[in-house]
Amino acid sequence: MKISEFIDPRGIKLQVALANQEEAIDKLIALHDEVGNLKDVAGFKEAILAREAKGSTAIGNGIAVPHGKSASVAKAGLVAITCPDGVDYKAVDGKPSNLLFMIAAPEGGADTHIEVLAKLMQLLMDPAFCKTLVDAKSVDEFLSLIDKKEAEKDAASGQATAAAGAKKIVAVTACPTGIAHTFMAAESLEQKAKELGIAFRVEKDGSGGAKDPLTAKEIEEADAVIVAVDKNIDMGQFDGKKVVLASTKEAIHEPEKLFEKAKTASVYHHTGAVTKKDDGANESIGRQLYKHLMNGVSHMLPFVIGGGILIAIAFLLDDYSIDPSNFGMNTPVAAWFKTIGGAAFGFMLPILAGFIAQSIADRPGLAVGFVGGALAASGATFANPGGDIPSAFLGALVAGFAAGYFMKWLEKLCDKLPQSLEGIKPVLIYPLCGITVIGIVMCAINPIVGALNAWISGVLSGMGTTSLVPLGIILGAMMATDMGGPLNKAAYVFGTAALAEQNEVGWMIMAAVMVGGMVPPIAIALATLIFPKKFTVAERKAGPVNFIMGFCFITEGAIPYAAADPLHVIPSLMVGSGVAGALSMAFKCTLMAPHGGIFVFPVVGNWALYLVALAIGSVVSCLLLGILKKTVED
Repeated sequence: MKISEFIDPRGIKLQVALANQEEAIDKLIALHDEVGNLKDVAGFKEAILAREAKGSTAIGNGIAVPHGKSASVAKAGLVAITCPDGVDYKAVDGKPSNLLFMIAAPEGGADTHIEVLAKLMQLLMDPAFCKTLVDAKSVDEFLSLIDKKEAEKDAASGQATAAAGAKKIVAVTACPTGIAHTFMAAESLEQKAKELGIAFRVEKDGSGGAKDPLTAKEIEEADAVIVAVDKNIDMGQFDGKKVVLASTKEAIHEPEKLFEKAKTASVYHHTGAVTKKDDGANESIGRQLYKHLMNGVSHMLPFVIGGGILIAIAFLLDDYSIDPSNFGMNTPVAAWFKTIGGAAFGFMLPILAGFIAQSIADRPGLAVGFVGGALAASGATFANPGGDIPSAFLGALVAGFAAGYFMKWLEKLCDKLPQSLEGIKPVLIYPLCGITVIGIVMCAINPIVGALNAWISGVLSGMGTTSLVPLGIILGAMMATDMGGPLNKAAYVFGTAALAEQNEVGWMIMAAVMVGGMVPPIAIALATLIFPKKFTVAERKAGPVNFIMGFCFITEGAIPYAAADPLHVIPSLMVGSGVAGALSMAFKCTLMAPHGGIFVFPVVGNWALYLVALAIGSVVSCLLLGILKKTVED
């Protein structure tokens, strides 16, 4: 497929005046929308801005290639604008951009468009060609210039050969989206290698997977390896080779310098880590912490959703009348679903902590984070390593960051060890030291949580039944504080203890506890629908599932959202749950079952008003989420 066939002529605008980067993005997106490449303009803009947040897509020499891969793209396409006067697009060379292409790539499906886009990126490495495009006076001339240059490129492909006995160098290029910089870096290196007479092969790690992957034989025979990447790649295949680490920007603008470095590069020894070279050093600490956190949350989400829905199915299929205290496990079919769902839930906290640590310290942090998350879930202490009081998802957050930063420090410390010990670092030193230290950390944290739990239970017991409405506020808010953690568990245990008294006050307390636990997931689901700009695309997609979890009294459905933005989400949920708990008490609603959500409503006293309490609390939290949470663009 020719490049010109990939561009709808209506998607090309020449001689355009642009005030700033924002206007350029809006005009390019409008062109995509005009030619029918998009099904959701706002969603695609979100993808474009997310890519720009990682670093400007203006690569210098007057060229900008903004691009995004998103489910909001209906079909892959390309649009272009020429701006003779230039626009400040925050280019790496500080110069204005006067030739702008915007790439829209769909998620999934065929990746045949990648080759077309790769070829265009390679053509743009010729400054003279770019100037002719900027000077084009008509759309037909613009497309004709591309056709002519593409034909020349195809004819010249493979003609140049390296001199006999020349140096052999291989390379890998990769950028976060694998669309533009990946192929431009590869083209720049290939052109310079031909000039220098170097035998050269490059693997492009594009969005459609590795293109022209290097073979083990090619790597073995190479004199050096250039790794020009802006994302994580597996470095194990380059163990024992001379390696130059660089970014795609360096490969695009300074290819000769990288080939010079290859002559004196040091030998790389693989430690089990996944190496990356990116612009993270230019990010704020807050932005880096957020990226690590979201890595854990995104991996945790499938376990929460899958496990939560299976548990909800268990309640749907069970018979409450057999044994109310064992609801969800009374029949074999229900027990099967609840057991499998519970197993999925059991992975939730280790996954969260493990992938936070992996984001910080790469592969060495993964095992240590997993263990820390598991210890947070079990509640291990020095006195009782088998488990005493869980610190739940807040403990898992601490475990993830503690494991990640400790392993990052340990890696730097181990760099000072003799070269002969390189091989044992990933298999002995890292896991042994890391798991030991995180065990000490979590056993120190969990007793503190246990003491807090005991104190809260004492306070609740001391309140008695004299102040039921304030008690409802406190119990409801506690259910939404850490969702499965010590505060949540303290409120739930207090409710089940009151239930054992078999009187109206005890039943009212249990009702307030359950409604407080139902509010957070329902509020999250509502907010993702009413305030979509406050959530990422992945969060919006998963949002409606929380209706099911909320109605089934599975508070944990809100955990990924609380973990991603605790300072705004947790207070919002606490207020709504507190309101629901207070209203439940005020309406004198009662509950004689310890669990079950809507499936035990037949035994709820004043169930209509109970629904009113649930609805009001959920709406309050939803509105607070809309007010307090920042938009995704922020």
